[in-house]
Amino acid sequence: MTTLAAVGRRVLPRGWGDLAKQLAIWFGFLFAYQAARGIADRNPPKAFDNGLKVIGFERHMHGLIELSFQRFVDSSQFLMNLASWTYWNSEFTVVALALLWVYLRRHEAFIRFRNAILLANVIGLVGYVLLPTAPPRMFPDFGFDDTLQSFGQLNHGSGLIEFAANPYAAMPSLHAADALIVGLVLFSVCRTRFAKILWLLWPGWVWFSVMATGNHFWLDVVAGVIVAAIAGTLIYRNPFRRRRATAAAA
Repeated sequence: MTTLAAVGRRVLPRGWGDLAKQLAIWFGFLFAYQAARGIADRNPPKAFDNGLKVIGFERHMHGLIELSFQRFVDSSQFLMNLASWTYWNSEFTVVALALLWVYLRRHEAFIRFRNAILLANVIGLVGYVLLPTAPPRMFPDFGFDDTLQSFGQLNHGSGLIEFAANPYAAMPSLHAADALIVGLVLFSVCRTRFAKILWLLWPGWVWFSVMATGNHFWLDVVAGVIVAAIAGTLIYRNPFRRRRATAAAA
């Protein structure tokens, strides 16, 4: 027990108790997500109707660019696997690892980073309840494919995915929102040029991947970017004001 406490003091910025609190916050959010999923799943007709409205709007604007992305990815097994891997891992795996790394190595930036992610996801959950929307892959008559079906044994028909995923969570895209927040925060706290470039490009690649795999319309991505902008503005607004005041005083 003494050894465990010593490890906590040496590795963890605020000890085991604070780490347990952070884990409780995230598991609490997962519980809220499942509750919102249950509510959104109760009205599939509305979700498909909203999906058709998005398709109609996009076709009126310029056509369905998601189909072009899908055809491009379908031309290469490597691209298909990479886009599928990005879709499956960008939302929870990469976000969780990014939060953990910032918590351990750049702790001064962690609280606002965590709060921005949480606020964006809360806004997204409200959107899922009020505006359930079927994703492109549910509209094969328009030419969309579920490219994830070919990614090993992990697909939307898997038991674990059916239990954990919200099938009508297209609008807004939290993949897009979280990728933007993660990309900008990691860009700001990483110290090497390579890492900064990598994280600056990360949001764009995630946006492309979620459309190319048939899981989001570009309009969902735009909505996700707006959600991230709102969350970031609310969370980081006061620090920005303090910096401006300090600069003015100097």
